[in-house]
Amino acid sequence: MEAALSLDDLHRQLIENSNDAIIYSDRAGLIRLWNRGAEEMLGFSAQEALGQSLDIFIPENQRARHWEGYAKVMQTGVTRYAKDLLAAPALKKDGSRISTEFSMTIIRDANGEIAGTAAIMRNVTAKWQKEKALRQRLAELEAMP
Repeated sequence: MEAALSLDDLHRQLIENSNDAIIYSDRAGLIRLWNRGAEEMLGFSAQEALGQSLDIFIPENQRARHWEGYAKVMQTGVTRYAKDLLAAPALKKDGSRISTEFSMTIIRDANGEIAGTAAIMRNVTAKWQKEKALRQRLAELEAMP
């Protein structure tokens, strides 16, 4: 006989065991949830990431643009990345860069106020490298007499 699974247990397991990185940050951009997928993708343990700024994995040259957009989302409660994927580079703990795609969800508290955002992120580096190689090969073929 199957043991009953509570909705809370289901939610916890979905988040904890997802292969995708699931990251929740508060209004200030401090990491408050960091799942196993984020640990594996970015190399930081949850203990290292929790309480840290999102800057731990945002490349320095992307930070100003990121924080400008983040502040706008916190003010307006609107993001186009709830439906559209955002492609952005990310830094791993070892300093290497990966290509990612992610969607965002605005998280609200019991009063309906914005509490922060959650991102579901996937490493698409291999896909991006294949597409880049195909574009280069196509350009070579088109340049041939």
